[in-house]
Amino acid sequence: MRRLVAQLALGLALAGCTLGPDYHRPTVSAPEVWRAAQAAPEPASLADLAWWELFQDDELRRLVQTATEANKDLRIAVTRVDQARAQLGVTRSAQFPEINAGASVTTNRFSDSDNVPPRGQGGQTDLFSTTVDLAFELDIWGRLRRATEAARAELLASEEARHAVVMTLVSDVAAAYLQLRQLDTELETTRANVASRRGSLQLVRDRLDAGLTSALDLRQAEAELASTAAQIPDLERQIAQTEHRLSILLGRNPGGISRGRPLTGQTFPPTVPAGLPSTLLERRPDIRQAEDGLVAANARIGVARTAFFPQVSLTGSFGVESVALSDLFTGPSRIWQFGPTVTLPIFNAARNRANLELVEARQREAVIRYEQAIQQAFREVEDALIAHRKAREALLEQEAAVRASREALSIAEFRYTSGLTSYPTSSTPSGRCSRRRSQRAGHCSPNSWPWSSSTGPLAAAGTPGWSRERHRAGDERPRAPRSER
Repeated sequence: MRRLVAQLALGLALAGCTLGPDYHRPTVSAPEVWRAAQAAPEPASLADLAWWELFQDDELRRLVQTATEANKDLRIAVTRVDQARAQLGVTRSAQFPEINAGASVTTNRFSDSDNVPPRGQGGQTDLFSTTVDLAFELDIWGRLRRATEAARAELLASEEARHAVVMTLVSDVAAAYLQLRQLDTELETTRANVASRRGSLQLVRDRLDAGLTSALDLRQAEAELASTAAQIPDLERQIAQTEHRLSILLGRNPGGISRGRPLTGQTFPPTVPAGLPSTLLERRPDIRQAEDGLVAANARIGVARTAFFPQVSLTGSFGVESVALSDLFTGPSRIWQFGPTVTLPIFNAARNRANLELVEARQREAVIRYEQAIQQAFREVEDALIAHRKAREALLEQEAAVRASREALSIAEFRYTSGLTSYPTSSTPSGRCSRRRSQRAGHCSPNSWPWSSSTGPLAAAGTPGWSRERHRAGDERPRAPRSER
């Protein structure tokens, strides 16, 4: 018994050794400010908000809720998290003893021949046995702990992948919905323009009947009407295709989409807080996913290094064995065995060395992917910021163009009805006024609010509003900073 206790104490003492490098976050350079930011950076970010609620559209909120519950890509991502959680349980179980129970009954028939030992002792014998078997690998070099560390990092990576899917999904739903409302508004405006063109055509016909204009003006008016009406089928096609795309995002078959507020009734933030560039590393799920992959690859180096050292296991069994079932559980029937097993690699054609080189190369690849993910994130935020800012500038210029177009159209119509000029076509200033009216004649078209769909991508580039501190699957505690792991 003292020898057994000594063996266990020695195993526990050696179990504190862990081979392989501990993880440290690679040093990355982050800009102090955003290049396209309009103001000094602040800790607050649009990503800290449930930004789709800024639109104050109940229907958009309902669509986002439906998508987060039924989208197929998101459901696939959830199943992958479940797979990674189960794999962590499988890997971690190897750190604990394995205990199995068994029972057997064997019947032996010996030969009666004098030539076969035991000589002349033939007959039949029954043997009953019941045992409890124990197998436990002493994790002396940290192989099992490193494997568990890698599996846990892969679980966290799958969680971050799910968060990335949610981020992209919400952004896509909001952008598709706003695009649909833009197309609706443009279709409404185009139909109003067609009605206006019909009125203008009737005016030209009346003037032609009165001898005040020529057939050329009539043909030009007919061409303008047909050109404007030709836009309606294409807009209806775009609306149907956008509804189909949005239906798939909602996890259902292609069909119609209910509408909420018109685009002119949407509310938008006057400015967009982009946050500090340095906080992007903790906000973006794709960056955290890449880092979790790096953590897993780093841990697998330790697993590979332990293959060069002896593997020590404790095995044992305790049970009873007897030729008579009635004597099976009596004292003399007890059997037991216990002892360590050591396996030392001697020759395997450099397989362990090649495996170590393989995992080290994968770790270097993971570092590069992590750095690449960071650079890509910075680029996406910069692109979204510049798109948002320039779209707002374009909106201001377009509002001025619409005001000027309205005045020019009024002048052109007055000059035409007064007989001072010919029918306004698309190539004349008055014709261009008419086109401006189709964009924003008391309404709103895709070009009228060019920045309406940039808010979603900007928030997506900086991470969704649920990136606040959260509990991670498989761990009841909040996730520790990378430097502490």
